[in-house]
Amino acid sequence: MDAYDTGSDARHGRGGQEHPAGPGGDTGGPGESVGAAEGTGGTGAVPGPSEEAAESAAGFPTEPGESSSGVAALSPRYQIGAVVALTVVAVAVCAHLGLVFLHLAPSNTLTKQHGAAVDEWVFPEFEQNWKLFAPNPLQQNISVQVRAEVSTADGEIRTTGWYDLSAEDGRAIDGNPVPSHTQQNELRRAWDFFVATHDSEDRPVGLRGTLSESYLRRIAVLRLERNDAAGPGGLIERVQYRSRTTNVEPPPWSGEKVSDRPTVRELPWWTVSGDGALKEGAA
Repeated sequence: MDAYDTGSDARHGRGGQEHPAGPGGDTGGPGESVGAAEGTGGTGAVPGPSEEAAESAAGFPTEPGESSSGVAALSPRYQIGAVVALTVVAVAVCAHLGLVFLHLAPSNTLTKQHGAAVDEWVFPEFEQNWKLFAPNPLQQNISVQVRAEVSTADGEIRTTGWYDLSAEDGRAIDGNPVPSHTQQNELRRAWDFFVATHDSEDRPVGLRGTLSESYLRRIAVLRLERNDAAGPGGLIERVQYRSRTTNVEPPPWSGEKVSDRPTVRELPWWTVSGDGALKEGAA
């Protein structure tokens, strides 16, 4: 029997010739090896130049990251406008931070020369203080109240009861996860501003004292109008403030003793016009 005869599993090439199996068990003939090497139907085929050109023509980007975005995508005219706007905002922010820093910083050459300009910018909206970080922070509850003299529609003058503005703010804050800055700080900061700029006889010290009176008076008129204190056809003629201060009870372990008697400070009457403008200081 021929050595190449492998039985019924033998492969036959062209003309019925047999082809023995290769070393790795490959029984494919030379023609099959050449055909496999030259075939183009495999999955690892690399697209030719014609396929790349077709992809480019179809609108597929060949190199990512070439498109512009942000300010660079704008036209030159809008780019200039954006740069100018950003510059103005940056300068304004830097100027505000610088003025607030000078307001908080100890007395120096700049604050002595430009203190009036700094105060004009900071007060009263941006006033800062360090009471929270003081060695002995405020341990008092201060309740600010206001009442008014009202001219009624029939020409009579009546005095309203006291409106507890601090309690109104407290009720608006309680249970509110995001209370407004006005509810938290407007009245409190206005009262602190007044106390810091008036002497023990409630007389204003300098222009800031007069400004604090005007600020408090406007708050009073707005709050009283919100509560409809004047009534139908009525007009607020004068307003009066008072504060009721009580000490916060210290913890039992401190051993500290404080008075539990409230201290009341009553301000003079301030006359206002129909539009809320101050006509005279005290009556």
